Amino acid sequence: MSIVFVPKKLRGKAKVNQETIQRLLDENDQLVRCITEYMQKGRAVECVQYQQILHRNIVYLATIADASPDNVPLSSNSTSNGTLASTPTVNGHGRT
Repeated sequence: MSIVFVPKKLRGKAKVNQETIQRLLDENDQLVRCITEYMQKGRAVECVQYQQILHRNIVYLATIADASPDNVPLSSNSTSNGTLASTPTVNGHGRT
């Protein structure tokens, strides 16, 4: 079961930290691998449950990112010639 799935009575009480985010990213990696494997075997129907969990995880991560006070609008990261200044890193890895 996805770590994002939390019973309603516990929602909003968990602290979001780098470890939680990294676990979600690792889980998403596994989900993509499972989906790819099933698709290659022609078993698209079995992919649906994994795609739903992946979607939920991605929406959750996007919600965290949107709510993060660290977010800087892309326009303020630009230099005068329109190229991006340094790309912020997340957990030691550059954004893509």
